[in-house]
Amino acid sequence: MRAVLDPNVLISATLSPRGSPGRVFRYWLEGVFDIVVSPLLLDELEKALGYPKLTERITTAESSELLELLVRGAIVSEDPDQPPEISSPDPGDNYLIALASFSRSLLVSGNSDLLQLSGRIPVYSPADFFALVEEVDAPT
Repeated sequence: MRAVLDPNVLISATLSPRGSPGRVFRYWLEGVFDIVVSPLLLDELEKALGYPKLTERITTAESSELLELLVRGAIVSEDPDQPPEISSPDPGDNYLIALASFSRSLLVSGNSDLLQLSGRIPVYSPADFFALVEEVDAPT
């Protein structure tokens, strides 16, 4: 199973390792599923990690470690040239939809603009994705 984690999920996992985003991230570290990233996603994550409200809670070293971990351990995909067939109400999120579609991945986000598309694209909240992974990974 492959998943594109919205930068908001990655940041939430760093801020709150015991929450659903943190548990999702731990499953990736344990090899339960693959994360797909792209240059645009990594750039957005790096930019967001530099916001003053986050630098007060996430050190520069932690930010660098997260980015390095993703570059080394995730599947790094090119950014798709084509816009997605289904667009987000927020055009700034369209690259995530396109990346998930291009890489044949599920999209995991806490963003309401993306989650409202759940009947049209495979997008899950961190809690719903965590439950899905547990269901798929459960011994039979």
